[in-house]
Amino acid sequence: MDLSKRIQALPASATIAITTKARQMHADGIDVVNFAAGEPDFDTPEFIKDAAKAALDAGDTKYVPQKAKALRQAIAAKMTDVNKVPTAPDEVVVTFGGKHALYDACQALIDPGDKVLIPAPYWVSYPEMVKLAGGQPVFLRTGAERGFKISPDQLRDAAGDAKLLVLNSPSNPTGVTYTPDELAALAEVVLETDLLVFSDEIYENLIYGDTRFVSFASLDDRLRERTLTVNSLAKTFSMTGWRLGWAAGPRELIDAIRRLMSHETTNPVSFAQAAALAAYTDPRADETVESMRCEFETRGRHMAERLNAIAGVHCIQPTGAFYCFPDVSSHYGRTIGGAEVADSMSFASVALDQANIAVVPGGAFGEDRCVRLSFATSLEKIDKGLDHLAKLLA
Repeated sequence: MDLSKRIQALPASATIAITTKARQMHADGIDVVNFAAGEPDFDTPEFIKDAAKAALDAGDTKYVPQKAKALRQAIAAKMTDVNKVPTAPDEVVVTFGGKHALYDACQALIDPGDKVLIPAPYWVSYPEMVKLAGGQPVFLRTGAERGFKISPDQLRDAAGDAKLLVLNSPSNPTGVTYTPDELAALAEVVLETDLLVFSDEIYENLIYGDTRFVSFASLDDRLRERTLTVNSLAKTFSMTGWRLGWAAGPRELIDAIRRLMSHETTNPVSFAQAAALAAYTDPRADETVESMRCEFETRGRHMAERLNAIAGVHCIQPTGAFYCFPDVSSHYGRTIGGAEVADSMSFASVALDQANIAVVPGGAFGEDRCVRLSFATSLEKIDKGLDHLAKLLA
């Protein structure tokens, strides 16, 4: 079969590939500690599931559900009241997850040859979404020595004729969060240029220590017409399988995404939207989310401490999301468990095959010195997996 050139050039997601292999090993009876999965290990809160059940019982199973407008209103109210970005319901589009929102935004905004600035390390799908729209990813390199953050001067030098900047704070894969002052400095540069911004804020509620979250579009009124805020219920409410995300921003771009969806997916699942409405309006939500956040904070601190105690491993303390992104490159060039380790991919392969630990190679995120570990798992499993890793590397 003669597949299209764009699909032939499209690699599979490394995170999904590693997670799939780890799950197959587990199904085969092998005891694998899975640090690869990018999803909370908590169940969806009961009041959210109850809302979906009630919608099903009420026959809310048709196209274009009545709750679609109510959900957009709830999201607009959240953006206005919590994120401090004045938003009207018609400036919100509800999508099949945050990934879908970003993909359709790329299709709606990027023309062939358009340059898109992507700080590296980056989430694996950003470059592929840009390329599928015909755009040209331009990577802004960072590293642990810079705290995995771009600087205003770096952005200013790269802006040139670029059309778009993709920001992700808190970050997947690094667990790093830009401070309000750091974002404000980047915003000043954006306003000096013609750049538009995609602000991926999917981990906004998972913030640790003294870090404070701010939405990029809230930093200056002029940014409202230059910024598309993308979010999802997946991480905040442990609703990864519900496939519910959204985008908020300039009405023209929101209308374009909605027009594309009319030929592509129409509206997301009706009873999932009912569940999302409960997540954003039920008074029990805040307490539930805070409980999960506190547990993630404890795990993240513990995982980083354990990683830094392993010889040749260096890890920045995560301030958001649920990932550690340690530098393991001092072990490259070694033979471990009978296999030569040359890069992050071979490191991840050895860890999985020799120690039954699933980690994601950092090369997939644009930083081959590192690997990504998720602490969306119990402290017991974190200790078990890192015991195995320490033994393997020793």
